[in-house]
Amino acid sequence: MRVKRGVTSHQKHQKIRKATKGMTHSNRVSVKRGKQAVTKSLQNATRDRRNRKRTFRQLWNARINAAARLNGTTYSKLMANLKAKNIVLDRKVLAELAVNEPKAFAEVVKAASK
Repeated sequence: MRVKRGVTSHQKHQKIRKATKGMTHSNRVSVKRGKQAVTKSLQNATRDRRNRKRTFRQLWNARINAAARLNGTTYSKLMANLKAKNIVLDRKVLAELAVNEPKAFAEVVKAASK
């Protein structure tokens, strides 16, 4: 018996069309172009998840450095002192303290520099 594939093809095409919502006209209308666009967008998403980690670390470092300089030290000296005193605070937390709790950050710098 012959198997007709119209239903499965239609479902595949609908899946592509749903994934290309918000893209340009040709990528939405054409299934072939849509499939290429979805593949490319997934590649970009994977790459950018890695890049987001990189850029946030850069931002945290810049914020810590700025706050450290306000407290009379530099980023590298502060991080070295924290490591020497076994004060375990990651950069995300330090940057959060530097921005939202300057007094607490000043206490951390004081504790590290003793």
